[in-house]
Amino acid sequence: MLTKILAFAYRNWIFAKRNFFAFTEIVFWPFVSLVGIGLMSNFLDLKGDVTNFILTGAIAGGVLQVTQLDVSYGLLYDIWSKSIKHTFLAPVRPYHYVLGSWCIGMIRGSVVFIMLFIFSYFAFGFTLPSVGMTLIFVSGIYLNALLIGMMVCFLVLLYGQRVEVTAWSLATLAMLVSGIYYPVSYLPGSVAAISQFIPLTFFLEHFRSGYGFTPLFSYTLVKGYALLAAYILVFFWLLQYAFARARKTGMILRLSE
Repeated sequence: MLTKILAFAYRNWIFAKRNFFAFTEIVFWPFVSLVGIGLMSNFLDLKGDVTNFILTGAIAGGVLQVTQLDVSYGLLYDIWSKSIKHTFLAPVRPYHYVLGSWCIGMIRGSVVFIMLFIFSYFAFGFTLPSVGMTLIFVSGIYLNALLIGMMVCFLVLLYGQRVEVTAWSLATLAMLVSGIYYPVSYLPGSVAAISQFIPLTFFLEHFRSGYGFTPLFSYTLVKGYALLAAYILVFFWLLQYAFARARKTGMILRLSE
């Protein structure tokens, strides 16, 4: 199993290495978002921990999007190159390409996190609360990215290329509801209730407590990791179901035409 996962990781690495413009695009947009948010905080004359609160969202959003795109691209690369049926002629399962792609996503996400942190430190005075909280926060982002990427792959296997836009929209919607730039208490009541079912909400709350902000929820890490574990297990099963259904309905062949 490990060999198959590493094979897909190597494949994604080859794609990333050969497609320089795709890599620059992935890095470009997080920087644009960070600069825009940072300049807005300067214009509003936000100080200290409030600026850190806002910039935390910009950095988290950039890392989440970059990492989950690699997971989503694990399937979409095959669809765009019309080679998905050849891939699945091999004795592999959906979790092989998901986990393999996620490995490269975490590497690229780490590079983006370091670059955004260094830039925001010198440009806007951004600081991190502690090494331990930062590592927990980054691990939460990576696991959320895995979950979103699996959701994209599941939807594409079920409905085909017409839903591939979810590769770019699902992460944005998750960030919007989880309070990426604001406490979820500012959301309408029904939306705030939905935010409690999104694991990213709890990791943002926990990380921002390091800047002195009181979490809106208790046991943030327990709830965040518990939701992630439950969702990831469910979507591993759903991916298997979607793959079996795509073979039965001929979706695999249609995606290869």
